[in-house]
Amino acid sequence: MHCHLLLPDLFWPEREFRDIYRELDTPALERLLARGRRQAAAIEAESAEAWLCGRFSVAKQADWPAAPYCLLADGGAPGKHHWLRADPVHLRLEGNRLVLADSGMFALSRQEAGRLADSLNAHFSADGLVFFPLRPDRWYLRVERAPALQTTALPEAAGRSIDALLPRGADAPLWRARLNDIQMLLHGHAVNEQREAAGQLPVNSVWLWGGGDLPDALRAPFNAVWSGDAFAAGLAQAAQVAAHALPDSAADLLRASASKGVNLILLDRLRGAAQYGDAQGWRTGLARLERDWFAPLLQALRQERIGMLSLHAPGPEGALSVETTRGDLRRFWRRVRPLAHYAEP
Repeated sequence: MHCHLLLPDLFWPEREFRDIYRELDTPALERLLARGRRQAAAIEAESAEAWLCGRFSVAKQADWPAAPYCLLADGGAPGKHHWLRADPVHLRLEGNRLVLADSGMFALSRQEAGRLADSLNAHFSADGLVFFPLRPDRWYLRVERAPALQTTALPEAAGRSIDALLPRGADAPLWRARLNDIQMLLHGHAVNEQREAAGQLPVNSVWLWGGGDLPDALRAPFNAVWSGDAFAAGLAQAAQVAAHALPDSAADLLRASASKGVNLILLDRLRGAAQYGDAQGWRTGLARLERDWFAPLLQALRQERIGMLSLHAPGPEGALSVETTRGDLRRFWRRVRPLAHYAEP
């Protein structure tokens, strides 16, 4: 068995904040990074979405086309239409900046999502725009033609000021105007009035991203995908690869896995803390990954229960990719270094 671990935000996004690595106890992760063989990045990998598209040979359209694959995973039928993710978000004013909070920061019921989307559909029906709230936290927008629009993926926008992240391209003025209309409509919506009265964050905008249509076929580089991420699950489904829910630990995965081939495991549990600047949450999450995944997989590698373990950490400078076999673990001359060493650009 060959296990690929995709690890968004394995390194803290603010590289100059070195103190965050102080006294971290991650011996298994550090040993794997030290003894393994670093691989040259052969694909764009500034984000997990870019890495996944590269591995599944999905060409970039105006965006990395997350929307149609997520739609597929959520039970929708992309057909030949062009789709965008149009996820419910809360924009809050901090000084003179608008900062985005995604649905990880609030709960939205299916009924609330349906009522909000119904209002949007009534307002934009003449423009040929149709919103589909297939899940309370994941909405989709079907458009009649592909817009000349480049967007920023929601995972890259969450927790940040949106000023430099709004849609770009020839059609950007039209779509920015539509976003303004959406915000005005949602501002006074009865659902949001009820939410605010109950002390909940209002859904006062949507975030457009991941636009694209579904190609005819994909290459399947894995035999199984283990993830809680809709994009990864949709890619697996489109490539006719087994897609499984992410287990709680490597031990559970090794017990459950019927695949002795190539497995992709997407561990994105550090994302939320990294997005919102929660340093303690990120450190706690990393400690849990060490306990539940890195240490058990290192032991499985030593025992030859798996033949190879590859770690992939996407980042602004490209992905750090390291693959390790049991034989690599004997390379004692490769000194084990603290995790902070590998965070350097």
